[in-house]
Amino acid sequence: MAKEHKYQTTLTWTGNKGSGTMDYRSYDRSYVISIDHKSDIQGSSDSEFMGDKARHNPEDLLVSSLSSCHMLWYLHLCSQNGIIVLDYRDNAVGKMTEKADGSGQFTEVTLNPVITITNEAHVEKANSLHEQANKMCFIANSCNFPVKHEAQYKIEKS
Repeated sequence: MAKEHKYQTTLTWTGNKGSGTMDYRSYDRSYVISIDHKSDIQGSSDSEFMGDKARHNPEDLLVSSLSSCHMLWYLHLCSQNGIIVLDYRDNAVGKMTEKADGSGQFTEVTLNPVITITNEAHVEKANSLHEQANKMCFIANSCNFPVKHEAQYKIEKS
């Protein structure tokens, strides 16, 4: 039987400058994401869409959610397979296409992790675990676009 999990967030728009959404330029795109017992996330739309470039935007959060979910599964799989990971840094890149009507969608996300492991003989197995991590990632399983992986490895004896 499938186990169901529930996640709850509170989103509060903070961009009313006094006249609400009277016109496209009359309001800020700022908001706060609140989750019980966690730090608030200050958000806005992408600066391309009149947002505050100093705040997190939904597109960045989607890409970072994919990256972090993949990493957590990948580290788990490495630990199960005797691969010691000392460092993991990902420079994930998401591609989104905007349509003429202003709507759009992500067409792909590529994860570019640089992973430090302790044994060069484990590189091939370590690389193969990305496919399994992608199959296990809750976020990747929820997307309608491909999530690609282009990993690089460094070897450092522990």
